[in-house]
Amino acid sequence: MALCASSVRYVRIYVIPSLCCAGVALPQAPCAVLGTTAQKGHLFICLFQVVHTHKPHFMALHCQEFGGKNYEASMSHVDKFVKELLSSDAMKDYNRARVYLDENYKSQEHFTALGSFYFLHESLKNIYQFDFKAKKYKKVTGKEIYSDTLESTPMLEKEKFPQDYFPECKWSRKGFIRTRWCITDCAFDLVNIHLFHDASNLIAWETSPSVYSGIRHKALGYVLDRIIDQRFEKVSYFVFGDFNFRLDAKAVVETLCAKATMQTIRAADTNEVVKLIFRESDNDRKVMLQLEKKLFDYFNQDVFRDNNGTALLEFDRELSVFKDRLYELDISFPPSYPYSEDSSQGKQYMNTRCPAWCDRILMSHSAKELILKSENDEKIVIYDHIGPNVCMGDHKVTKLNFLALTQCCAREEKYGKHKISRN
Repeated sequence: MALCASSVRYVRIYVIPSLCCAGVALPQAPCAVLGTTAQKGHLFICLFQVVHTHKPHFMALHCQEFGGKNYEASMSHVDKFVKELLSSDAMKDYNRARVYLDENYKSQEHFTALGSFYFLHESLKNIYQFDFKAKKYKKVTGKEIYSDTLESTPMLEKEKFPQDYFPECKWSRKGFIRTRWCITDCAFDLVNIHLFHDASNLIAWETSPSVYSGIRHKALGYVLDRIIDQRFEKVSYFVFGDFNFRLDAKAVVETLCAKATMQTIRAADTNEVVKLIFRESDNDRKVMLQLEKKLFDYFNQDVFRDNNGTALLEFDRELSVFKDRLYELDISFPPSYPYSEDSSQGKQYMNTRCPAWCDRILMSHSAKELILKSENDEKIVIYDHIGPNVCMGDHKVTKLNFLALTQCCAREEKYGKHKISRN
């Protein structure tokens, strides 16, 4: 992206990818947003600390599984949560906001349970949002909340992935929401995304890469193709949410249990493998790992926490397929999933899945140029977790805080043909 050498304005942008309750991010499961009072309190405190500490001009929160896994019972509480957030004293300096909530769970054909929140500080004067139907930008004023049938809302694009992408999951809610913004002539897309999970640890362990990795690859490729197709001008983009990226299970197990012997347990009636037990060859044949469909019980969780688990990043391979299309800052925080949902165990992983960096903030290579590099020792780009010691659901909140160069040359191939409505 070409940047003007003169009249450059710096805007502090904050994005959170997964602010859900199971899971630019609020974590993604119902517990963080609509769970216990303690979890809800932790969420508000962490979010307000972000505002107080970083004072972002533009803050984006992307939520997945909004309303939680039991969304039919929990969705009625969502409106209260949103109103409390918008009216809180900590957010009083954000005089404009846009909230998009996919709450229509009765429409299984379209329901994604995604929620996108955007807050604009009063000091930010010139900001516009793109109308995908009218194909022009409109000035953002006031606070507006959209829910139910987001399909008819022209200020965003929302899609649920086709059922045949993940036939194992009959009622999958995976999909994406895309919005487009323009700050002092610099346009960019923000994409809220939720990709498919690993349905079975046993199946994920069978091949390297796993069959589930291929499914996520297909879905993410579909999203990237959609946001750069010929319908609209191309702009820089940030994609953040719950990608459900997993470590290469086969490679991880072979490394963690390199000197172990494996015992296979099969169902008596079907002969299907239902459990794998890995034991040390000596040391009284101590059990190192037990693996079932929804069990990943490794005897030493410290391996996932020591040095923030970065020794395992070599097995985090799913993004490498998109290295020519997507960029990510270096990861220096522990795997973001699956944390205990016990409010007293904020740093403990559950033994359901192999810990992995599911919640990520990715960007196009042109978007990377928007992020200011520090000219001194000041750390102006922060890619990290929020609330590492408190429980906010089975996903930890990930954050990206940066200063952006926002006065960009309005090149025609970027967004120059799109009109800006001053009304």
